[in-house]
Amino acid sequence: MKKTLLTLGVLVSVGQMQAQQALNDITVIGDGAYVKVGEGALMYSKDLSLRTVDSGVLDIYGNVMLVGDFSNYFQTSLGDGTDSTSKRSGGNVILRMNAEDNSRYGQIYIEGLNQGNITGMIDKEYRDRMHGTYQQIAMPFFFKYTGDLYTELSPTHPFNNVRWSKSEILTWNNEKARSDDFFNEYSDQFGKQYLMLGTGPTPGAYFNASKNPILNISNPNTANTTVPSYTEGVYVLRGTPIGGDVYETNTANLYGAGLGINYGTSGQVRNIYGETYNSYLQDYFVSGNTNDWTAANFGKNLYQFGNPYFTNLDLGNIGVKEAAAIGDEMNIPNVQGIRFDPGNVVSDSDGATYSTTAKTTTYASGVPTGDVNVMIKPMGTFVVKLGNSVANNPAYTLDFKNLRRFAYTPRAATTNYDVSAAKGASASTVKQLGVIALDANGNEMGRTYYVVYPNAITGRPSNQVSTQVKAGGLDIIGTYEEDPVYGGADSTVSDKYWLYINEAGEDKYAGKPIPMELYSSDIKSLKFEIRENVKTLDENQSTLSTGKEFYIQKKGSSDYVTISQGAILPVSGDQYNLFYDKAGSTLDTDNAKLSRTRIAFDPSINNYILLFDPKWNQADVKVYDISGKLIISKSKVSTKENLALGITNLNGTYVVTATSEKGEVFNGKVVR
Repeated sequence: MKKTLLTLGVLVSVGQMQAQQALNDITVIGDGAYVKVGEGALMYSKDLSLRTVDSGVLDIYGNVMLVGDFSNYFQTSLGDGTDSTSKRSGGNVILRMNAEDNSRYGQIYIEGLNQGNITGMIDKEYRDRMHGTYQQIAMPFFFKYTGDLYTELSPTHPFNNVRWSKSEILTWNNEKARSDDFFNEYSDQFGKQYLMLGTGPTPGAYFNASKNPILNISNPNTANTTVPSYTEGVYVLRGTPIGGDVYETNTANLYGAGLGINYGTSGQVRNIYGETYNSYLQDYFVSGNTNDWTAANFGKNLYQFGNPYFTNLDLGNIGVKEAAAIGDEMNIPNVQGIRFDPGNVVSDSDGATYSTTAKTTTYASGVPTGDVNVMIKPMGTFVVKLGNSVANNPAYTLDFKNLRRFAYTPRAATTNYDVSAAKGASASTVKQLGVIALDANGNEMGRTYYVVYPNAITGRPSNQVSTQVKAGGLDIIGTYEEDPVYGGADSTVSDKYWLYINEAGEDKYAGKPIPMELYSSDIKSLKFEIRENVKTLDENQSTLSTGKEFYIQKKGSSDYVTISQGAILPVSGDQYNLFYDKAGSTLDTDNAKLSRTRIAFDPSINNYILLFDPKWNQADVKVYDISGKLIISKSKVSTKENLALGITNLNGTYVVTATSEKGEVFNGKVVR
């Protein structure tokens, strides 16, 4: 007789459980029964159907695997044996949050069952950081009513199909690089509109996961975009889960994103909705160009998807070449990087949102670099960037089914992909230093990375694919592109962009400084994370396999500080140099001449701003158009606050000059 297994050595508490075996191998949680799967525990059901009856509850804080075939089913039923789906009341199978920040949660994995036999309702506890005016949510439901979604999320106004009302539902169109309206006009016998995965009643009248299982939903808490959750509470979303055998859900096509679209020299071209592309696209993977929008691959081959399951997706190694031996579905050869956490997001008055501390990983080095823990939680979204020209890109397919994983950390590249696969070590020679900015309470405010390996690009990568990722204009910590000959900042691009992930050749740039800047007085200390071969060094260790170490030096000082794993350094300045290996000569290169004044776009006020060098007290600011005509002039501006330039609605190219009270000059350009 077959039985369910409660394994992994963690207690699964059972209260008044009425589990029984029927002729067709069914596990029944009867009316009034309660089964709890504790955090870290695994409930494994092989070749068994699972049914709850009336008030029977399966409370999941850990992990549940339902593995069967076409004869098995998953059902939450009423007392008469009919599906509870018809009432959609839920409360029988619950996926719980185990941490207030939703970093740990219950998961369910369903494999082998025919989707038509998966009729059970699941309650998913949901909480996430604010995404801005619109919340991006993956919908891992086979059948979902928009009316129920409105009840569950409680937005300020009912959903509608009015563009720019901030109450419409949108879904991202990868091919056209825009958000499209999504509102199902079909009503069933209950008079409720629905989103459906699978075959819909009319073409286009269902939510097709193979295109993109993401909804952009108006956020009910737009008054405060700084809280780390959708709102202050925990939401419960209900619906029927998707199994692992719905092909259109399991796979996503990576082809054609942005193909043939002219964004304009500054992204000012408008789409069919009259919206400019620069209000949508952020492509920080393209670096080394003085004007992003003119780069051949900017905003191209950029794909956004969502997790279609109630199990984590492990994307940690899809760009690792060694993973190809495991199966082609695990490896996309030309993946440049993945952006998988929106970080802190701000919104402008038109509802456009911008990330300032998004988590990003890149693969050009052959292993993951940057934020290497690329796990997509249930209902989470992510962006994949391919490195080659979109016109020459083969039609790759990303297979979600085999990327499912209960653990919260990625597998090693050489580990077989299985939901319960163990971690392992990755073989590589990539060294990475992470610098994390902390406030007075030890909370993270931002981070930046410095990566070295033998074939890394020193200096500007031009149109080459690299591990580099640009920092946002409002980020508070980052490094500058290095001068490959003398070290320090490349002054030709230092006023054009700076970097979240910076790379340099391990041999060519050893002992030369990477300038790092801090742009917030709230940064009180720096914490360090060192990785080699993706794996972190042991705590308090600093020596890499080459026998060399990373160092940090305060600007203007000749003292090196050796960086060790997990070390915390109190901040005593706002300019530093980072080193891989000690310099062989006197430090303080031309980086000393680098002005810290720079231009950034602040989406919260929909305007370009000047961030002044902290050493300046006053400045004269002038803005000229492309013909040289002076259009803005301000004298003796206080540099203690950022200055809005006032060119919000002026399309074109502008030259911005700022002169300090000591005669130091900054020159910059704005292309709008």
